[in-house]
Amino acid sequence: MELILWRHAEAEPGEPDGDDNARALTSRGKRHAARVGAWLERTLPDDCRILTSPAKRCVQTVKALGRRYEVVEALGTDSSAEAIIQAAGWPGTRQPVLVVGHQPLLGEVASSVLSGRKQDWRIRKAGVFWIEHKGSDGLPYIRLVVGPDLIGKLR
Repeated sequence: MELILWRHAEAEPGEPDGDDNARALTSRGKRHAARVGAWLERTLPDDCRILTSPAKRCVQTVKALGRRYEVVEALGTDSSAEAIIQAAGWPGTRQPVLVVGHQPLLGEVASSVLSGRKQDWRIRKAGVFWIEHKGSDGLPYIRLVVGPDLIGKLR
């Protein structure tokens, strides 16, 4: 299985009493989402299942990919690493899964899957953390970790 974690791109700051889920991408966030989305479109397997948090900034980020996606409540800001791992079907499904979500949750997912314990790993805004689980040893490994600034250099 391949588990690809894509953190949403840069969003507007939240208002103290505002709806966190309504925060939209900034101009810079839209550029980064477009850059990473174009790269992912070329790189992701055709059969990749794409899941996103219902938060506006995540939906805007995943739309830059230009593929069908599912909005999954279990990926929201108030979720848990365990719920995200379960929603993705890790490690039991053969189909690759892309999850578009939030920090610190995605970092906790990555650390849980790779080290067996939840830790505060940071994934940069619009960054991609690609984990693969293959082979007879049954151990997952890091295939790629990249931020939006380097995506333009990957061809």
